[in-house]
Amino acid sequence: MPPASLEPPLESFDLGRRLVAEALGTALLLAIVVGSGIMGERLAGGNAAVALLGNTLATGAGLSVLITVFGPLSGAHFNPVVTLAFAARRELDAKVAAAYVAVQLLGAVVGVWAAHLMFDEAVFQVSTKVRDGAAQGLAEGVATFGLLIAILGSLRFRPTATPFIVGLYISSAYWFTASTSFANPAVTIARSMSDTFAGIAPGSVPIFVVGQIAGAAIAVVVSGWLFHQDSR
Repeated sequence: MPPASLEPPLESFDLGRRLVAEALGTALLLAIVVGSGIMGERLAGGNAAVALLGNTLATGAGLSVLITVFGPLSGAHFNPVVTLAFAARRELDAKVAAAYVAVQLLGAVVGVWAAHLMFDEAVFQVSTKVRDGAAQGLAEGVATFGLLIAILGSLRFRPTATPFIVGLYISSAYWFTASTSFANPAVTIARSMSDTFAGIAPGSVPIFVVGQIAGAAIAVVVSGWLFHQDSR
C-alpha cells in the first residue's frame, strides 16, 4: 500500500514506528503462512488439497487483518517488491525503501522461526521441497503482476477496500498459479528456511525471485498508463 492510501498520513508516524510495523507485520504474515501450512498438513491426513485449502483461508484472512491494522502506520507493504514499486513511482524515499526491505527480510525469518516454535518443530531448518522450472517462474511473475495491479488499482479506485482486495487476490492466486503464489521475495527466502508444507528448497528461490521482480516491474509500467487519468 502506498503512503497516501490510508489516513492518517504516514508522515505523522516516525520512521522507527514505521519500520517496527513492517517488521512485525511481515513476521506475523510468515507465522500465518507457515503455521497454517503445518496445521493443515497435520490435520489433512495426507490430503494435499485439504492442507492447501486451510493454508489459503488462513493466509487470505490474516493478510486482510494485517493490512487493515498496519496500513495506517507503514503502508503495510510486507513485501520488498511492493516497497520497490512505490519507490519506483517516487511515492517512497529510496533510503526509507531500503530500510523497509531490510526489516521485511528480518521479520520474515523471525516469523518462520515463531511458527516452528509454536508447533514444536526444529527452529533452524532448510527446505527440501523443490519447486523448479520455467513454469514456476512464470507463475510467480503472473502472481506478482496481479498482486501489484490489485494493490495499485484498488488504491486508485477503492482505497478503503484494499486490505480485502489483497487478501482475496492472494487467496485466489494460491489456486490459479502453479507456484501457489508466493509473490514476495521476503516470503520466498524465509520459506526456504522451513522444511514444512509451505517450504521451498533454496535452489528454487532464484527463479521465484526473478519472476517476482519481473512481474512487479511490468505491473508498475502497465498501471502507470492504465490508471492514469487524462486531464480534460
